[in-house]
Amino acid sequence: MDRLTEIVKKAETLAFDLHFTAARAWKQSGDHRVLVGYLPIYVPREIIHASNGLPVGIMGAGDRKQIIKGDAYYQSYICHLPRGIIEMALDDNLNDMDGFLFPAICDCIRNLSGMFKLSSKGKFQRYFDYPQNFDPAIGGIFYRQEMEKILADIRAINGQEANVEKLNHAIGLYNRNRELIEMIYSIRQEYPWRLSGLDTYYILRAGITIPVEEHNAMLEEVVDLIGEERGEPMDNIRVVITGSFCEQPPTGLIKSIEMAGCYIVDDDFMLGSRWIQGKINNTSKDPLEALCDAYLNQSTFSSAYYDVGNPKGKRLVELVKSRNADGVIFSAASFCDPALLDRPLMQKECDDSGIPHINFQYHENTGQFKVIKEQAGTFSDSIKLWV
Repeated sequence: MDRLTEIVKKAETLAFDLHFTAARAWKQSGDHRVLVGYLPIYVPREIIHASNGLPVGIMGAGDRKQIIKGDAYYQSYICHLPRGIIEMALDDNLNDMDGFLFPAICDCIRNLSGMFKLSSKGKFQRYFDYPQNFDPAIGGIFYRQEMEKILADIRAINGQEANVEKLNHAIGLYNRNRELIEMIYSIRQEYPWRLSGLDTYYILRAGITIPVEEHNAMLEEVVDLIGEERGEPMDNIRVVITGSFCEQPPTGLIKSIEMAGCYIVDDDFMLGSRWIQGKINNTSKDPLEALCDAYLNQSTFSSAYYDVGNPKGKRLVELVKSRNADGVIFSAASFCDPALLDRPLMQKECDDSGIPHINFQYHENTGQFKVIKEQAGTFSDSIKLWV
């Protein structure tokens, strides 16, 4: 087993450990440490780190847990993610979390935050809203106040103050994290056979379960390893996958797409880790202002994000062109209103730009992978033959 394979195996174990063993060990190894669980997509993890906390991504149970009790909490015509997370909460998978953040994605997540509050899970349960107005004097102030609430929640537990020095240090660490992730995507854009899309997914998902310092070390090693030639190039098309930003696709779905002849050169599977584009100022006298400015001006695009002044369809087209991709796969969780409502407009932008596309839906715990593989394979063949 070579070193890259070892890293990927470790990352897979971390990514799908529903008991968060590594996070619990981190908490127990020091004083005044807290674990803050957050749901997809994005939260400013820097403020949690600066408060002597570990932000832990809770991305659902996937196909690793049978959902029984969780089905009683939600109607059948919504996505699968909340049911899996409720099952985890009722089965005590989340007992070591000191608090929970529920980013404003959709009504399902809003309701899930209320269920956690009613169930007294954690010492705080915070619905984390985002500004819809991008004027710094309005949306910026609102966003700052939201972050200050989180800081107060954590301080009430461990008494730790996130001062300027700690915040700037945390911002620097996450700047490096995003930089390394983008380096991996840039290498894969040119040489996608060196690291599969599925292995890339494992490596990114592992990063939301361990301290950023450890993840940075893992990413640096991966960058070095895939910087050299490995594997064999295949006659595959290059695709961008979009719509999978919240409920995560089954790993079998990702594998099926790749086996059907597609190199995944960009995706939104782990969008929260890549949400801010570029670096945030980590020498500011007011780090919270720097984080506000980054959210208002450096956010990527997503159906969970209000960006009427910068349409996401045009940004998708720009991404496809910058990645030199051959087409787009619209892959959304069933009943995901944000993704499915945006899809027609985004498809029209692709049509207007002459970009081929295909779409399908999934549940995080199941998937008709044979059908999806056939669809993706037909898509790949049609592009190679006629585009």
